[in-house]
Amino acid sequence: MKELKTVALAAFLGIVVAQSFAFAQADDDDDDQAASKPKAQMQAKAPQVTRASKNVPELILGSKSDDFAVNQKDFELVAGQGYRWKITSAAGFEYKFFTDLFRNVWMNQIVINDLEVHMNGAPAWLEFDSPGTINVQFTAVRPGEYTWSIPDLADKGMKGKITVK
Repeated sequence: MKELKTVALAAFLGIVVAQSFAFAQADDDDDDQAASKPKAQMQAKAPQVTRASKNVPELILGSKSDDFAVNQKDFELVAGQGYRWKITSAAGFEYKFFTDLFRNVWMNQIVINDLEVHMNGAPAWLEFDSPGTINVQFTAVRPGEYTWSIPDLADKGMKGKITVK
């Protein structure tokens, strides 16, 4: 009986390994194209994903002189890459930061004043009742185009786009 199980396991593993090689070879038709493309063109593809988290440029909401100022509206990320994103309220205004990106990432943690929040799901929004910074750490998972906004102030320019390639 033991020999029969061993033979069955070996046959199963043989089938699995053979299929993986077949799939790899079926998709391997770009050898001729790769040789004909200049090296610079091949390197101009998407940025390489690394194991270390990268910093997203800080998003600063408001300023001492303008409650509706935003330092950057559009952001570009790469799927599979880990990121740290500082979102700062620099004015005395109350901001409710919303983005549909958070429903399409693996959320690692949110840090506020060195206190960590770990979740098993996305936050609905981040709320700033006073000036301060919230640091969000996540891995971009799903490519697409997402929006961010301060919903009640989007018509005043407090909105933007996040592209995940």
